[in-house]
Amino acid sequence: MNATNAHDRHSNIPAGSSTPTDHLAAIRAAIDATDAALLKLFNRRSALSIKVGRIKASVPGIIFNPLREREVMDNLVLSNTGPLPEEHLRTIWREIFSSSRVLQRPQNVAYLGPEGTFSYFAGVEYLGHAVSFHPCGDISRVFEEITSGRCELGVVPLENSLQGTVGVSFDLFLKHDVFIQAELFSRISHCLLSNARSIAAIDVVYSHPQPLAQCGSWLRAHLPNAGLAPVESTAAAAHRAAAQNNAAAIGHGKLADITGLAVLARSIEDEQDNWTRFVIIGPKAAQQRQAVPRPSAGAGADKTSVLFTLPDKAGALSAVLELLAKNGINMRKLESRPLRGHCWRYVFFADVESDLTAPQHACLLAQLHEVCTSFRILGSYPTGPQLDRPHSDKDKSDDNCGDNAP
Repeated sequence: MNATNAHDRHSNIPAGSSTPTDHLAAIRAAIDATDAALLKLFNRRSALSIKVGRIKASVPGIIFNPLREREVMDNLVLSNTGPLPEEHLRTIWREIFSSSRVLQRPQNVAYLGPEGTFSYFAGVEYLGHAVSFHPCGDISRVFEEITSGRCELGVVPLENSLQGTVGVSFDLFLKHDVFIQAELFSRISHCLLSNARSIAAIDVVYSHPQPLAQCGSWLRAHLPNAGLAPVESTAAAAHRAAAQNNAAAIGHGKLADITGLAVLARSIEDEQDNWTRFVIIGPKAAQQRQAVPRPSAGAGADKTSVLFTLPDKAGALSAVLELLAKNGINMRKLESRPLRGHCWRYVFFADVESDLTAPQHACLLAQLHEVCTSFRILGSYPTGPQLDRPHSDKDKSDDNCGDNAP
């Protein structure tokens, strides 16, 4: 049996002696029937999601449950026999999750705007297109939208693999009673966008100062005579370039879809391996217990972010580290920030590879509260996915840790 006949038998489409046109018509009819069946199943799933929403409405809390979504996604990936690629499967189901959440309750998400920033694209890729995104002028406004109740979730840049921590994001956790619900890692890569017919025709390049600096080598090599014009964001740069014939902007490749610009060059940044870690914040600590442990879960499958202050004495920090070590918990990140209002005192932020809200850690938490002057859990959440992974025909984006360079 040749490959064609094997595929036909698998698809229940008779090969026979029909012409290619007849065979194509039969395949399309089978696709139409499959689409009709999928539509019924999607509507059935939507109806079930609405029922879930009615139950959740009787219990205070947010709709978003990233641990449950990861559990469903992992089960689908493990069950997938192809030929649907895993990347496509994940894209499809992220949008299904997005629709399901909105069917349960309308979902407003704040992000560092305007539309077209790296925060925006990270939020859309992770939370899907069904939610309503609300741009904010700065990161502090994102936190305010959450605490005021105007938005249920927010997308915040936390750190970058090359530039380090976004200090303002960490500082805002001290001012606002918000919690981390989830994290995601977005690959950062810049594109040159323009209406010009060729790169040689460009006489000015707009962008935020950070992308302009990050693409300095490429700009000197390919546009040595073009003027560099810093603006407030990469999204603003794209809109300026769209209004001119011989101007260009540096930003996310998907800005081309928003502005109608063409992508003249991709991955023009000097440093190729650049990632930004974003967190999804909400007004309440996520309750994300799993009914059944993930088959693929291992050490470090869950993460907890904490902030704490210490007494001013020798060995105070080592006491915290020793408690974690004795309980077999690995610390992935430790950062200190000035404690506002207390000159030369500091607050510590840490990420540990464990769910500190789990019942088995109750004794440890009590001990941590004893050795710290203050101790707060910012959130326990699943280890985030890497979005915008390298792919030959896939856009990559850049934003210095800070979507402060939106």
